[in-house]
Amino acid sequence: MLTAIIDYESGNLHSAEKAFQRMAAEVGAGSVVVTANPEVIAGADRIVLPGDGAFPACAAALRASGAFAAMVEAVEVKARPFLGICVGMQLMATRGREHEVCPGLNWIAGEVVALSPDDPHLKVPHMGWNELTVLARDHPVVADLAADAHAYFVHSYAFRAEDPDTVLATTAYGG
Repeated sequence: MLTAIIDYESGNLHSAEKAFQRMAAEVGAGSVVVTANPEVIAGADRIVLPGDGAFPACAAALRASGAFAAMVEAVEVKARPFLGICVGMQLMATRGREHEVCPGLNWIAGEVVALSPDDPHLKVPHMGWNELTVLARDHPVVADLAADAHAYFVHSYAFRAEDPDTVLATTAYGG
């Protein structure tokens, strides 16, 4: 079982790699590789796209390297599990609106838009802990979260899904 962490010369690769190596060792989940090789990505059993940076720059780097097409093949054709972290999750949207309108993978209908808190005292980028409101307790990604679970955020953009049934959890930051 191979977990491929995609390296597109941006992102929080080191922390993602260490976390997945630990998980693999603890549960016997095979090997973990950090790679930019589209053939390895397309052939992986699981794919992780860590992210850091702007939506258009990340999308452009993935397209230029061939990783974008490899992710599509692995996920859409081979039905491999995919985890997007930060902008890696945002890229699953139909489009992003960071600096320009940029197409995403369109795996979850919606768009990534700038945070615009109702309260002018709330800062953007938002950095801090927020309580999660879990909406889909029967989904394995969130099933074991505590009722008062929190997540740490460092972001200026938010994913706005078109279909509320695709949303597993939400948090509020001034609207």
